[in-house]
Amino acid sequence: MERMIDISSSPARLYVRLEQLVIDCHEGGENTVPLDEIGAVIVSHRQVTFTHAVLSALAANGAIFIVCDEKHLPAAMLLPLQTHHAQREVFALQAEMTAPLRKRLWKQVVQAKVSAQAKLLAKVTGSDGGLLAMVQQVKSGDSTNVEGQAARRYWSRLFGRRFRRDPELMDQNRHLNYGYAIVRGIVARGIGAAGLHPSLSLHHHNRYDPFALADDLMEPFRPIVDWAVCRWAQRHPADGEFTSEDRRFLLESLSQSYRWQKDEMRTLFDIAARIAASLVKVIRGQAKKLQLPMHWTFELSES
Repeated sequence: MERMIDISSSPARLYVRLEQLVIDCHEGGENTVPLDEIGAVIVSHRQVTFTHAVLSALAANGAIFIVCDEKHLPAAMLLPLQTHHAQREVFALQAEMTAPLRKRLWKQVVQAKVSAQAKLLAKVTGSDGGLLAMVQQVKSGDSTNVEGQAARRYWSRLFGRRFRRDPELMDQNRHLNYGYAIVRGIVARGIGAAGLHPSLSLHHHNRYDPFALADDLMEPFRPIVDWAVCRWAQRHPADGEFTSEDRRFLLESLSQSYRWQKDEMRTLFDIAARIAASLVKVIRGQAKKLQLPMHWTFELSES
């Protein structure tokens, strides 16, 4: 089990006792969670304190620790530095990846993302908006920018013609920002566990981005966040306050199990780890394609 714990509604003190994370909410009492069941801890409240032992124990158990800013959006994260048995070798092979190979893999990532967007549109609106046909138009490296063309159709159909994807806007964008940041952390965790270097990317190449590979591999996950925000938006005003209940809803959605292959339901943590492991196989020459989620069905299922 990989639980995501949100601490945003009240002050708390975090410490470790007998392999348990203790969340002491003072008047609200104590809650304990086994360390080996935690996938992520997200701290939003400004009056949360924690010991060095908390960070160390979370890292030792493979969990990520995310700190949010005054807007309750993830601002920093602590990732476990688990030493992979062949990390140095994997780094070297990753750095030597040829441009044609990176472009071929990026094509596959874009196809998986656009396919997921098409399926989500079909579920929400009854029509895929022509996106499914665009999947086969993606070329190596997405040289004709099918990803961008699909996005222009996708957002206006998903949230209405007046919506535009802008991280600075105070509407559904706040919820998308939050969800994407959590997914980025999940994917970065999987990359580290596989022995990959997070800054050696397939496509994203901002020189100041230490998690460029996570930004690559999280693309097919984005429609999962979009779907959660769609469900939230059906019951709330887009320009309302971004509350702890909203964040909890998003985290609960991202904690669900999703259809990974035709007959497999997996958590996002597990899927991210499998994608990263498949990339290692590709760069070792043991496989030609990434294992990507091509069967998202956007159905709710208990983790």
